[in-house]
Amino acid sequence: MTLYGSIEAGGTKFVLGVGDGSKLVQRYRFDTTTPDAAVSEIVAFFKQYELAGIGIGAFGPVDVNPASPKYGTILNTPKVGWQNFDLLGALKAQLNVPMKITTDVNVACYGEWQEGAAKGKQNVIYLTVGTGIGAGVINQGHFFLGRAHTEVGHIFLQKHPDDHYEGHCPYHGDNCAEGLAAGPAIQGRFPAGAASLAEDDPFWAIEADYIAQLCLDLTLSLAPDVIIVGGGVSKQTQLFPLIRQAFAAKLNGYVDVPALNDYIVPVALGDNSGVTGALLLAEEAAREA
Repeated sequence: MTLYGSIEAGGTKFVLGVGDGSKLVQRYRFDTTTPDAAVSEIVAFFKQYELAGIGIGAFGPVDVNPASPKYGTILNTPKVGWQNFDLLGALKAQLNVPMKITTDVNVACYGEWQEGAAKGKQNVIYLTVGTGIGAGVINQGHFFLGRAHTEVGHIFLQKHPDDHYEGHCPYHGDNCAEGLAAGPAIQGRFPAGAASLAEDDPFWAIEADYIAQLCLDLTLSLAPDVIIVGGGVSKQTQLFPLIRQAFAAKLNGYVDVPALNDYIVPVALGDNSGVTGALLLAEEAAREA
């Protein structure tokens, strides 16, 4: 059996996996603290196995351009202590294994494209709404990469007239998606968190409006075949009819999109979207090596 390693480096937690192809055989989770502590945990876990490759999906912004001298470096993140940390370099210094790195949303997008809700599509967006907001984009079967990775979480939105929250984003306050709709923004309004709210709480219509605005912006700019919504907030399943309804009203028939039940959808792989995509990325790293 050929084993591969996967790393989901999130702002709240790291999830490590070992698997054969996209089939996960071992999983390990730990809280995100300091870079040195994270690297020590990762190295200790993976040294138990003989791996052919490791795929990494990291929180961002992260340099994902293999031609860049900063490839694999966490850049100007709001995560304290992680700014300008060379994650890929630190791991390569201690693990003699072929590696590839991209964003956490890209590996989740990749997993859903290969094995989940976007199987058979060529233009896919994976939108995560959790600790942060971001999007992985596959265009014509390839990761979308411009000068840098997209920062969808900081797209400016129209504030809902019934929302009086001052915003959570340290850069944009209540102007951007992350400042208004990410998990910490929900907790800023409701200290007990999203789980404390009833399914019919009026706030969910506000949250759905923000996610619908994001879906509209992504539809008009990237014209995907499907938008997959993941992350912790997406587990509030009552959101999906509200998102689709708000999206339809905002789109107002301007462009054709697939039937909305097939267009704005939840993840099919549950919590394994990212680990599945990272294992597939590890296979790529091994083949290219």
